[in-house]
Amino acid sequence: MHYWDFSGARYSAAWLLLASLVSSGTQADVYRLSISEKSINLIGETQQAVLVDQALPAPTLHWREGEEVTLQVTNLLKEATSIHWHGIILPYQMDGVPGISFDGIAPGQTFTYQFKVKQSGTYWYHGHSGMQEQQGLFGALIIAPQQELQKVDRDYVVMLSDWPRADPVRTMARLKKQSDYYNFQQRTVGDFFADIQRLGFWETVSDRLAWGEMRMEPTDLADVTGANYRFLINGQTSEAKPLYLFKPGEKLRLRFINASAMTHFDVRLPGLKMTVIAADGQPVEPVDVAEFRIAVAETYDVLVQPQTEQAYSIFAEGMDRSGYANATLTPRADLPAALPTMRPMTLLTLADMGGEHAGHAAHQTSVQPAAGEEVSHAHTELSAKPEPTMTQHAGHEHVTVETAPNPHTGHVMPAEDTRNTAKPLSYSQLIAAQPNHVLMGSPDREITLRLTGNMQRYIWSFDDTKYADAEPIRVKFGERIRFTYANETMMNHPIHIHGLWQYLDNGNGMYNPKKHVINVKPGQTVSVDVPADAEGEWAFHCHLLYHMDTGMFRKLIVEKAKHEHQ
Repeated sequence: MHYWDFSGARYSAAWLLLASLVSSGTQADVYRLSISEKSINLIGETQQAVLVDQALPAPTLHWREGEEVTLQVTNLLKEATSIHWHGIILPYQMDGVPGISFDGIAPGQTFTYQFKVKQSGTYWYHGHSGMQEQQGLFGALIIAPQQELQKVDRDYVVMLSDWPRADPVRTMARLKKQSDYYNFQQRTVGDFFADIQRLGFWETVSDRLAWGEMRMEPTDLADVTGANYRFLINGQTSEAKPLYLFKPGEKLRLRFINASAMTHFDVRLPGLKMTVIAADGQPVEPVDVAEFRIAVAETYDVLVQPQTEQAYSIFAEGMDRSGYANATLTPRADLPAALPTMRPMTLLTLADMGGEHAGHAAHQTSVQPAAGEEVSHAHTELSAKPEPTMTQHAGHEHVTVETAPNPHTGHVMPAEDTRNTAKPLSYSQLIAAQPNHVLMGSPDREITLRLTGNMQRYIWSFDDTKYADAEPIRVKFGERIRFTYANETMMNHPIHIHGLWQYLDNGNGMYNPKKHVINVKPGQTVSVDVPADAEGEWAFHCHLLYHMDTGMFRKLIVEKAKHEHQ
């Protein structure tokens, strides 16, 4: 049994000590990390992991805003490695992306990262070499502000991840040969006849033909599912019964980090209200929610304040409902929380895909949900209301289907718990805590990027051009670029730009939130403003590991303006 008990007193004392070390901007101690391979047994069999200091996840690093950090990273592997400081604003040579910002760390070598910390909040770090991130090379990164405005009694990291049963390289090979290899929730002949009864023969046939034309299935919510993954919280399976302790009446900050390679999670604490106070490390106006979807590589900070001697489940379902991660928030180590029931999977609809097939959506959505059922728990819905700047499709609803037990996950898909009907968090509810004056005026340039892919061949790209064949995107230092992402695929794509902030246009003007990852849903168009305020060469990619690896990747070059060379 594993539990984390960072009492407020001890935690505050640690920050005070660190603050004294760096109060004048002086350099704190040097951080020394080593990357090595280690045999571990998480799922009943011995597997090789790539770990920092032999820990899964890697050690949580605590920095302070204004600190000059020096990190000496030693590679004890037989192959090259790297660490990327995700969401951290720093010189591009320190960003940690082999082939773009540096050469990588060769076997037996030590690379020294050195930069000044110019921000605060919840972030993370991970490998950017091969499949090492999927093999365990990731850890939390917590940066204390110069002045803490949000006082809490306890402060916890809740790091979500997906752990593969199969070797990641073998998984990629399987996807290339058969893209739906891990989809064990496809529609059956029984579903066909049920749809005939519900919709009529010709409408059902028309629907099947439309999906066939697109060479995809409405159950294609995730490329890699619980058929291959076990889902972890802080490196532990649900069977390990991870615990977080509290005393009734205390205010707790839970820092959720999605360190998965491929899995979006729907997170809830049944019976306990959550207040979202930060997204991707940046403070937002507090939003009370019953649940939220966290895309790959995103972070959310939430406050909870349990009042009684009661245990609560921290429950994170894969958005395709093929498995879950679970921990207990409890006043006593001997008081576990009841395990919530998983909700049934929801089908992707033709309306999600837009285009010529969208007209069929009305037929797919003709069945009403059962009383109390929350249709907004669908695979792509973060929205409690439509986002003002995002493409909407008529009749955009979802059909809930019953799902059979999945023998590949070890978890039974029970009936949905319908007691909680609150809406999940919407991107449109993210309002920056302070105005972003950089958004004043019009952008200097607009660039549209189509998010494209061929699911049958398992190739992903921007503008139908994979990274190996693409020219870099070039912008001038000081420009503000409006990027518009048009998702022409059936998959969610969490888009990450290294070294630069993306200000999501969600209709809140100067209070549009700034994020390092923007999740773009199927068939959706999203716009972001990106100030080019850091020169250098930066990675720009979908953060789904297998999508990035097969080509949804670009190099973004921020060039000095010509007059600055004079």
